Amino acid sequence: MKFFRKFSLLFVVLALLVVPAIAQDSMSDDELLTIADIVVASATAEEGAEFTTLLAAVQAADEAVLEALSDPEAELTVFAPTDEAFAALIEALGEEAFNDILADTETLTNILLYHVVPGVVMAEDVVGLEDGTMVDTLLDDNFITVTFDDDGNVFINDAQVIVTDIEAANGVIHVIDAVLVPSEDTAYPTIADIVVTSATAEEGAEFTTLLAAVQAADEAVLEALSDPDAELTVFAPTDEAFAALIDALGEEAFNDILADSETLTNILLYHVVPGVVMAEDVVMLENETAVDTLLEGDPIIVTFDDDGNVFVDGAQVIVTDIKAANGVIHVIDAVIVPDGE
Repeated sequence: MKFFRKFSLLFVVLALLVVPAIAQDSMSDDELLTIADIVVASATAEEGAEFTTLLAAVQAADEAVLEALSDPEAELTVFAPTDEAFAALIEALGEEAFNDILADTETLTNILLYHVVPGVVMAEDVVGLEDGTMVDTLLDDNFITVTFDDDGNVFINDAQVIVTDIEAANGVIHVIDAVLVPSEDTAYPTIADIVVTSATAEEGAEFTTLLAAVQAADEAVLEALSDPDAELTVFAPTDEAFAALIDALGEEAFNDILADSETLTNILLYHVVPGVVMAEDVVMLENETAVDTLLEGDPIIVTFDDDGNVFVDGAQVIVTDIKAANGVIHVIDAVIVPDGE
């Protein structure tokens, strides 16, 4: 992601115009205001007030929102819509519909949490990230997408970032020109949905054989991967990995496995670990650590080579941390088969 890669004098001027009451550049870390204090100071400024609607929304939402933004020990990044951004939303929805949102504590709270990213993400921190990167928010299982246009402007979903790096005691504020609204498109899909989407893509399809295997196995496998409340880690073999297995076994023998529901189900369960194990968790394991799988009594063995590459039962992990609503997928370059199958 090439976030904030083109700073200009315009951004500096905008920062001074948008938040005249809260310039904190000369303050020490101990003197910085919290994010909540910055919003209040700006919204109640005698001249050039900003964030007045944002403040009203925070005050109308669940008190946990204000508590989080006021917590001096928190580490948060807030994408704060301007008053003009809220005015555009009111015009689009109608004043009555907008007031209904303000009166709906749960919906309003979800919208506000969707504007907050855990951790302090300064402009300089994200220069090396890729265009289209999905970033977690405080709204569970919902992400924002960061993109760029040809002029280097930064967008959070469809909202343009117009001011950056307003430092706070508990994080940072970046100002955006539209209100972000979570939807089905901003929620992480389940593991099953990711496999289906990838396998049925018009270009660059992947996991086509994995999908066929899941569909041929006991329905409990698909149910587990589709359960939004599950917490699973899947080591997903590529189509090339399955092709190598077919070459090794022969097509007839492979088709026999597809037709044997019990054997196929056991092989697939052997690729699934209970709990969410991110890449940073895996690299902390000891070499040759045994990790339980959903195939009871058959753990996988995690190993590392001298270059730090990670292997699961000899299959190399080639892509990590594909997030899902119910866990995570790591892609491997071979199909792993439990003993006795």
